[in-house]
Amino acid sequence: MHGGLRYLQQGEIGLVYEALHERQRLRRNAPHLVRLLPFMIPVLTKHGVVSRKIARAFGSALWMYDLTGGWRIGKFHKRLSAEQAMAHLPTMPRDNLASAYLYYDATVDDARLALTVARTASQRGAVVVNRAALVGLAHDERGRVNAAVVEADGTRITVRTAAVVNAAGVWSDHVRDLDRAATEPPATTIRPAKGVHISVPWDKVRNDIAVVIPVPGDKRSLFVVPIGDNGDGTFQHTYVGTTDTDYQGSLDDPQCTAEDIDYILGALNAAITTTVTTADVTGAWAGLRPLVAAAANPHGRTADLSRRHRVSVTASGLVTITGGKLTTYREMAEDTVDAVLRYLYPDQRLVTWTRRSSTKRLTLAGGQGYVDPPPGSPDAHLARRYGSMAEEVRALIRAEPALGQPLVDGLPYLPRRGHLRRAPRAGHHAGRRAVPADPGPFVRPPRRRAGRAGGRGTAGQGAALEPRRPDPQPRGLHQRLRPRGRRRARPLGLNGSDHTHPAHRPRRYRSAASPGGGGGRGADRRAGGDLPHRRRRGDHRRGQP
Repeated sequence: MHGGLRYLQQGEIGLVYEALHERQRLRRNAPHLVRLLPFMIPVLTKHGVVSRKIARAFGSALWMYDLTGGWRIGKFHKRLSAEQAMAHLPTMPRDNLASAYLYYDATVDDARLALTVARTASQRGAVVVNRAALVGLAHDERGRVNAAVVEADGTRITVRTAAVVNAAGVWSDHVRDLDRAATEPPATTIRPAKGVHISVPWDKVRNDIAVVIPVPGDKRSLFVVPIGDNGDGTFQHTYVGTTDTDYQGSLDDPQCTAEDIDYILGALNAAITTTVTTADVTGAWAGLRPLVAAAANPHGRTADLSRRHRVSVTASGLVTITGGKLTTYREMAEDTVDAVLRYLYPDQRLVTWTRRSSTKRLTLAGGQGYVDPPPGSPDAHLARRYGSMAEEVRALIRAEPALGQPLVDGLPYLPRRGHLRRAPRAGHHAGRRAVPADPGPFVRPPRRRAGRAGGRGTAGQGAALEPRRPDPQPRGLHQRLRPRGRRRARPLGLNGSDHTHPAHRPRRYRSAASPGGGGGRGADRRAGGDLPHRRRRGDHRRGQP
């Protein structure tokens, strides 16, 4: 989770600024997942990432990094003496060390971040489905995409929609091929790049912060990051990586080869005095970056390809997002949603909508009221994965103590019984069913209806789910605008929500008993005031009810 210091050397100042801005947003929105991490770059007398001859110029680059966005975390880079650098990595060869630079970035559990984003979307009404493969796209008589065909548990399901977003990463070209005509050539917009990490025992390296080491005979560098803080200045493991090489194999199962491990171990052993062998490697994993292929240099190094993202819309309406990096995922999603809105509502003025993304300050699941526990404490492992929702996991353990036993002795990982999820409240439906193949008449998704006391409808308030009702005339999202006098039309949610629930209304139309209503100016303070909208001054003159 970093801005990309090396991108400054490639002239990608805008990308670095954007990434550092998003890094700060993530530190605020997901404090349990994103943490500050200091990085040290040794200045070596020879064969280093930064040599003594260019150390002064590199210091200027670090000042630019600070001014671009590093100042937002309240810490600036600084120059370390050789003795100070040895304290952070005592296994470095002292005779080759001149000094070092220290700067700050962040770290994140990428898998946990992806799950947390999905859980947050589910809490806000999205339908999240796992293990459902896209096998086809359907088009209407005008050639526009109007349905996606997915396969789950051997059953094919047709999901009708007004827009399809292709965010399949390295599989994006495969989705494009489902949309293209049979006479068109296959899509080749993605150039996969393989990245490999390994983990070794921390005692072999003994670094207390992240260190950037050079790769002998190559222009790349690797990160050496301590993992598993014991709370006493020691750690459990050290991660070393990542590589950046062209990849032509299977996208479903990239392998970490012996050459990859030798490449990493060669760089690590050249940077420390201890010897690390393949027998010391405790773990290895590989992944693929969905980089945008460069037409100007199709055979250049993948490390030199830009990490900027690209949003494109085909003539049939398939919206594709490619490229980018994990740090800027929210910005990528915002640009993609803006493209969807422009496609669905080409005649509407969406300037105010597209510039008001609620995700900029949306706290992710588990980040509300989070307090960071002491490193190495029993609660640190769960808290730094589930945040304030860790109590739900502890409640499961209290109900079934066997869940508290570690999967592997010496490691903090616990077994799972089903999915760890928040139990649905009374009157709150867990999700909406996908429409099966050939579903017949269009069926509207279930709609929440508040009880007599208003609000979401909790136990004792007479909450109920409104039954599903057939609608003989299917309507696309472009047909679901309801202008009311001079009031600005609001489109219905992409998940089919009709926005009549108090939580879906603008703040000025919520009742005092509604969630977030607050009873401020313009709010309906009546206890049972569950009205779609209030009368406004002058409505009677415009013929409004």
